[in-house]
Amino acid sequence: MILTGQEYLESIRDGRTIYVGKERIADATRHPALAGGARTYAALYDLKAANRDIATFEENGERYSMYFLQPRSQEDLRRRNRVHRLIADFSFGLLGRSPDAVAGNLTGLAMNSAYFDSEPGGNRTNVRSIYEYVRKNDIFATYAIVPPPAARNKDYYQSGGIQSPSLRVTAETDDGVLLNGMKMLATGAAYAHEVLIGNVMPLAPDQKKEAITALVPLNLPGLSLWARRPFNTEATRIFDSPLTSRFDESDCMLVFRDVKVPWERVIVHDNPALSRNIYINTPAHVLANHQCMVRFSSKMRFMLAMASKLTQMTGARDIPAVRELLARLAAYEAGLSAMVDGQIERCQPANDGFTIFNRRYLYATLNWAMENHSMLIDTLRELMGGGHFQFPASIDVLEDPELRPVFETLWNAGTHGAVERMKLFKLAWDLVGSDHASRATSYEKFFVGPAFAVRNYNFIYAPWDELHALVDDLMAQYDALES
Repeated sequence: MILTGQEYLESIRDGRTIYVGKERIADATRHPALAGGARTYAALYDLKAANRDIATFEENGERYSMYFLQPRSQEDLRRRNRVHRLIADFSFGLLGRSPDAVAGNLTGLAMNSAYFDSEPGGNRTNVRSIYEYVRKNDIFATYAIVPPPAARNKDYYQSGGIQSPSLRVTAETDDGVLLNGMKMLATGAAYAHEVLIGNVMPLAPDQKKEAITALVPLNLPGLSLWARRPFNTEATRIFDSPLTSRFDESDCMLVFRDVKVPWERVIVHDNPALSRNIYINTPAHVLANHQCMVRFSSKMRFMLAMASKLTQMTGARDIPAVRELLARLAAYEAGLSAMVDGQIERCQPANDGFTIFNRRYLYATLNWAMENHSMLIDTLRELMGGGHFQFPASIDVLEDPELRPVFETLWNAGTHGAVERMKLFKLAWDLVGSDHASRATSYEKFFVGPAFAVRNYNFIYAPWDELHALVDDLMAQYDALES
């Protein structure tokens, strides 16, 4: 099944509970603060349906979204890359949690479902059936795989007799588990169909009841989504906030109060180590994060375009220092694109005849993006200077017959009219300085985990023995010559 945009919108009108402050929202597709995002995701589904050659594949007479393809060759990796690029370019790299993101995790888990039988508590059969379910129904899944900050001081709760707020299994029955507690941070949960709950941070051996990994429908009784303040509001104009109005994807804390999850939705239970290790010891982490870096390269391309357009409009583009800066940004963009492509060109074999993107190149790309996004945003901010603050608060000045001629005359800059200039600077500000932009900066720093964890992946997958051999072989050569 390949959903259309309208089918997608109907599918998320499912009675879920979303709180924005004290306001309870049952339908994200119609609420002024959330409807813009819902329309964007619907348009994305229509884009996918309209590009079946790139966005879908056929298997055993059934058609599925390409991001559920289990790659067995370098060409399969290229096919996955192309659909990620199609989706990322659609949002200019600004949708962190598009439907192809967590699809990579679920597909990767299924590619090594045997791993779930390696230790007690895993369920290979459920991993396979969940994968078949999500691809058959074109499911948009997000994830929440981190405990709330208050849950991380285990000693406090043990000494105070207070139960940790971390999500845990509080009861088990013949037909499922009962969940209570909180999980974070489910980006896109207001718009997704289901959420993968799990653990990407280490758990102590005695935290067995927190070691639960499952795919959970977002409309289950007792489950509520506590959203951050939406940046898009009823008063938001597309002209004044062109990115916020379309790409505010929401972030939600998930609160579980006696939520019943059927056993067939559980893939890890009562095994802390397994609950965390499933992502690294299967292709899940690689497939999911390749999508992230394709998205980031689309975003960087957009940032490079913005830098050039801004300096073109201000007349600074051909100043030698500015030209050199643009050249440096162009080199960064080309280099990052090459790092993404290198993950395909130096692909690696995986278990059971599968093929995955190059892990080492992937983690190097993740590290580069994490370390340099803020620098790129600051560079754009410098290039636009104070231009944004020189314009009226809103383009609604055009609606006033007295204000309009004043604006169009005094804000005119020769070759660039007042409206044209304001349009570009509003767009630039929404990319670098708005609430939406600030949230995106934090997202790029932390979505993949803390910096030390990303660098640790680079340490783990560096070929230290090969590198040491370069030095050892050289020393052996001149030792032999001297003997």
